[in-house]
This record gives sequence, C-alpha cells and structure tokens, in this order.
Amino acid sequence: INSIKESLALGKQKALIQMATGSGKTFVAVNLCYYLIKYCNAKRILFLVDRGNLGDQTRVQGFEDFEVPNDGRKFTDIYNVQHLKNNKIIGVNRVVISTIQRMYSILQGEEQLDPGKENDEALMGDPTMQVEPIKYNPKVPIEEFDFVIVDECHRSIYNLWKQVLDYFDSFMIGLTATPSKSTIGFFDSNLVMEYSHDEAVADQVNVDFTVYNIRTKITRAGSKIEKGKVVAKRDRRTRIKRWENL
Repeated sequence: INSIKESLALGKQKALIQMATGSGKTFVAVNLCYYLIKYCNAKRILFLVDRGNLGDQTRVQGFEDFEVPNDGRKFTDIYNVQHLKNNKIIGVNRVVISTIQRMYSILQGEEQLDPGKENDEALMGDPTMQVEPIKYNPKVPIEEFDFVIVDECHRSIYNLWKQVLDYFDSFMIGLTATPSKSTIGFFDSNLVMEYSHDEAVADQVNVDFTVYNIRTKITRAGSKIEKGKVVAKRDRRTRIKRWENL
C-alpha cells in the first residue's frame, strides 16, 4: 500500500502489484480503497473482476468483512458499495464492483448482459478475439471513476477487454499472482510490489504444498475414442458448437 502511495505521489498513471494466490490481494485492495476514499477524497472507485463469482466473493469476503482501522465499523457500514447485477451504475456508490464483461456491455449502451457471459471462461481465455470497438458513451464519461483496480489483470489486457481499461481517464492499479511480460508492459513496467508464494509461506500467510505423483491406468496406457462416436466441438473464436462423427 505504501508503494502504491509513492507511485501515485509521483503521478504515475498505472501501477502493478504481484502477490501469490491466497496471500491477500483483495485485502490489500480494500485497504487501498479505504485510504483513497478517506484521505484522497476519491469520489468513486471501480473494482473490476473477470468472473461473476469473484465479484460476489470480493463484496462479501472483501468489503463487507473489512473492519475500518480505529473505528470498529465495517467498510459497507460507512461507504456504499455496489456490485453490479444489472447495467445501471448508481451515482451515490463510492465503490462499484463489476465484471469487465458487464462494463464492456454498459459502455456499448446495452440494456442488459446475459449473466452466463460473466462466468464464461472462453470469453476471457481467447486473447485473439476481436469485437466491435468501444465508442464514447456520454452516460458513462471517461472521468466516471477516479481509480480503477483490476483483479487478475493478466487476463484483462488483450483486445476486447483492453478497450475497457483504456476507456477511463483514471489511475489504474493491477493485481495479479502471475504477471507476464505483456502485463508488466501494459502497466508501464511500474511493478511496485512482488510477494512470492515462498515469501508468503515463510510469513505463515500461505500454507505450503506437497506434490504427489499419482499413476493411473489411463495415464500409463492411455485411452481411445471409438470410431463412429459423436463428440461435441466448439470453435473458440466464434463460440459456434457443432457435433462431429469421428
């Protein structure tokens, strides 16, 4: 958090935090939101996730469970937090949690988003997917949010989703456990924090793992699909599903 403060004080538009899975990225983000609202007078913060269930988890286990320092109240007792379940952003909320898929839908002026798209792994997993570019939406101006926090940002920097990140004139903070060179490049090489799994285990934040090599019949001998069997195949680019007789 102090590293983010230093980065913001230098006027850097983007900053990246790398923390091992399970070591408290969301806890850091909620602490940061509290600091930005209370001491920096942030009028509104956008917290972007890439799956709907992560949005639920962020609100409940992040903001609703967060006890404000030296106060005793919960974050949501003091500040309004909206987890978008529809395409309407309510102006009184200080924090807005949304999937990047829904925010794209909102910026495109759509009335509603198919809920199934918020948990569709294929939509996030194909970096080559090309769709209609985003145009300026006067209902959601580029200054709508003072800060944008992007969870699992290594998945959100390509083509379709990158448009959403580029749309807002905001300070942007990325959270990831697995930054690629592309991720670091997108955040202007401003990696302010690195916290590895080994460090988290040493600090007793994470529990170490044990690797078991398990041999099964199918891994030893393999298997086969009989000739004539009908299987489903889906084109990752178009999402069109078809049945094929082998």
